[in-house]
Amino acid sequence: MKKGSLTAPFSTLLVANRGEIALRVMRSARARGLGTVAVYSEADRDAAHVQAADRAVAIGASPASESYLSIERIIEAAKKTGAGAVHPGYGFLAENADFAAACAQAGLVFVGPSAEAIRLMGNKRLAKDRLGPVGVAGVPGYNGKDQNDKALKAAARKIGYPLLVKAAAGGGGRGMRLVEQGRELGAALKSARSEAKSAFGSGELILERALINCRHVEIQIIADSFGTVLHLGERDCSVQRRHQKVIEETPSPAVKTKLRQAMSEAAVKAAAAIGYVGAGTVEFLLDGNDFYFLEMNTRLQVEHPVTEMVTGIDLVDWQLRVAAGERLPLEQEQIKHTGHAIEARLYAEDPQAGFLPQTGRVLRWRQPSGSGTRVDHGILEGQEISAFYDPMIGKLVAHGENREQARRRLVRALSETTLFGPTTNKAFLVRLLDHPEFARGKATTAFLDRHLDALLSDDDGDIALALAAVLFLQRQASGDFWRNSGVASWPLKIESGGEEMTLDAAGFGGGRFKVSHDEWEHEIVLLEDDGARLRFRVDGVVHSADSLYEPGGECPVLFLDVDGAGGRFVETTYLPAASRVSEGEGRIVAPMSGRIVTVGARKGRKVKKGDCLLILEAMKIEHEIASDVDGKVTNVAVSADDQVTPQQLLVEVEAA
Repeated sequence: MKKGSLTAPFSTLLVANRGEIALRVMRSARARGLGTVAVYSEADRDAAHVQAADRAVAIGASPASESYLSIERIIEAAKKTGAGAVHPGYGFLAENADFAAACAQAGLVFVGPSAEAIRLMGNKRLAKDRLGPVGVAGVPGYNGKDQNDKALKAAARKIGYPLLVKAAAGGGGRGMRLVEQGRELGAALKSARSEAKSAFGSGELILERALINCRHVEIQIIADSFGTVLHLGERDCSVQRRHQKVIEETPSPAVKTKLRQAMSEAAVKAAAAIGYVGAGTVEFLLDGNDFYFLEMNTRLQVEHPVTEMVTGIDLVDWQLRVAAGERLPLEQEQIKHTGHAIEARLYAEDPQAGFLPQTGRVLRWRQPSGSGTRVDHGILEGQEISAFYDPMIGKLVAHGENREQARRRLVRALSETTLFGPTTNKAFLVRLLDHPEFARGKATTAFLDRHLDALLSDDDGDIALALAAVLFLQRQASGDFWRNSGVASWPLKIESGGEEMTLDAAGFGGGRFKVSHDEWEHEIVLLEDDGARLRFRVDGVVHSADSLYEPGGECPVLFLDVDGAGGRFVETTYLPAASRVSEGEGRIVAPMSGRIVTVGARKGRKVKKGDCLLILEAMKIEHEIASDVDGKVTNVAVSADDQVTPQQLLVEVEAA
């Protein structure tokens, strides 16, 4: 849309996305009286966003490259359904300038900035070159056109270490590597370039001085086509893992009034400098009171709900107003901020296994209720969490009169949330929010790296394990056994989180049990159990839990959520020895579904424990699969571009 122009109204909106953001956009579209059109891949044919839309159009196979990234198929779907506008959400084509241009050429309103603005801000090198002269300074580094390794290595020596290698054409942690020493740079350039090309279609890289212990603070802006640019406050996104945001909040605990004003003015200046129209986010790194331009996201952000919670503004509604050629409904001085909001991203991933993305069927989903909480999700019981897309499956947001109330409300909301099926990061998020450093508002970008071991420890994990033993014992002991002897006692083997443990469990009738392990012993009394929800007393303290048995399989499988923590427990007491696979035996299997990017392993070649054998791409991230023993490769079972499933054999290494 050109500055000052008016766009013909549209009555139907196509949402070119999936999951929770598609549902979020549809809610605001319906509130404006617009018809809604969903698009979907083969993997998403029964997804929530498909069911919620007025109409839905199939656009291709499950891989995003054949569906959600197909400009031609999405434009065709809009024409077929008579949609007059397209909202890209975030991810996929949201920051693709060619998509915005194709919409305009097809006579469709693109709910976002112009193709020119997307192209300029979508390339970090071009963005820094454009904004530097207007006083918006970036992190010191290298933004040159010369992309050969020799030029990049020479620039790195001038910048100094540590430094960041970053994809110029995208973000979200993809195509980004932290380099501590010069000898690591070559491998980092190769892997970052490969991941960037796969994720964004461009292998162009920039280098930046790494600010390790800083804050990541962004300013939400929105501009209309009449020259008005508003700032809606900052969001602190410092708690990150692998450069991907985990927790976001507003206002930032580190930003005071004078600094907030300076950062907001810089963000408005950046938007005005390029004639920006639409919603966008200007991201900065904050080092003390010095801030550096990082990038501009030319779309709605994942974390936009925290801004909505404190301002009362529906950002999607405002996007639709601007796209329809309307003026923004408020002026800067009319925008008020009330209270504090914090968001946590719920991922299908296993923190105990290096945060590997998880797939599988959702067997039970229960979301929280309570004052000041909001859940944005696209989860349906029975749906498959697919390996084809990002592992984020939802967002929980809490608002309070102050930061502490918002934090406590979010902890409670997470504790009341139950998802059985794929492993999630829920318990990890609760420990993170309860960490004293986060609670004091002192978390920086170094927070997770510094405290990861403590955040991964599960001090209450033995309670869930003991309860699992009780429930397994109950299923084994028949009613006649309890009536005849009144006592049941068995040694049990239970696997959880990749570790098998042996426990002694004894039942004494009347719901009384004792479970012991090498390091602990608990007395448990079952108080209520309806097969799904139960209450029990352990060592004199009453707890509540959700439980679910997974149908089928070689061994009994139990899901437990005890006071917001728990997991998946497998009773392996009677599993044949031949079925057990021990860690470190050299049988390398796929940890998840995905695509084989490269295979470095060669039959007959000697390898050391920890050597990379191949690279697996899953949920848009490349994962190195390493040998777990010293030895010789005896079998390579896959090739580059193969699609693999969980536990599929990849490589066999004969231990030395």
